[in-house]
Amino acid sequence: MYIEVEKGVTVFVEDLNPGPNSKTIFFVHGWPLNHNMFSYQFNVLPQHGFRCVAMDIRGNGQSDKPWSGYTYDRLADDIFVVLEALQIRDAVLLGFSVGGAISIRYMSRYEGRHISKLALVDAVSPSFVKMPGSPYGVSKEQADGLISQMYANLPELLNTVSLQFFNRNLGTAMLQWFVKMGLDSASYALIKIMQAAVKENVINDLGQIRVPTGIFHGIHDQLIPFKSAELTQQQIKGSKLFSFDNSGHGLPICQADDFNKKLMAFVQS
Repeated sequence: MYIEVEKGVTVFVEDLNPGPNSKTIFFVHGWPLNHNMFSYQFNVLPQHGFRCVAMDIRGNGQSDKPWSGYTYDRLADDIFVVLEALQIRDAVLLGFSVGGAISIRYMSRYEGRHISKLALVDAVSPSFVKMPGSPYGVSKEQADGLISQMYANLPELLNTVSLQFFNRNLGTAMLQWFVKMGLDSASYALIKIMQAAVKENVINDLGQIRVPTGIFHGIHDQLIPFKSAELTQQQIKGSKLFSFDNSGHGLPICQADDFNKKLMAFVQS
């Protein structure tokens, strides 16, 4: 289905609803992907009675690809519009990578409306680049280099990132699937989302989260170091950190079975 999030801009939403009493998990993907990255959750969770709702962030996948609107605030606003339109209540908000940062911003900007629990998966938190209060990210120079590569040769960059994304060799077909998802996005949208990740942070948002929070992170993450997850856990009162010993940044794919089990346990706890 498609939902208009502002005048002239619609986003694609997948809603796998196995029944009226299903617990809802609302999925927010990361750069440079779309809702299909959660295929290995969608294959399983509805069988256990979970409603899985996922949106393609504007500029990505099947959503509209406007020139503007890629700040954390605007992307959080899009989440709010979709939750309101679907009349979702007491959902688990699950944000992956940059989607994790956007979900954190949503929780502070909207005071957690519609959400009963938060799941952060390899989240870009507290920041993508190193800064006071968040020393474990990439350097500003490295981040600017990634943006320059997107301007020059996006397919090559996506191929390079795909090798860093997974901790183990999942085969050529999986890497090609990753790259294809990236190429289904607008290149300018990927640039603008990366620019937002470089400029913004969620350091001041973390202390405003008031719902039970699970932080799921691969210890071999080359893009968002595990130490960032530890720092995030320290900043969200009462949150719990779940580590995954055989995962890099692509946890929902690298260790799908283990992740699904721990996610379901967290949701039901």
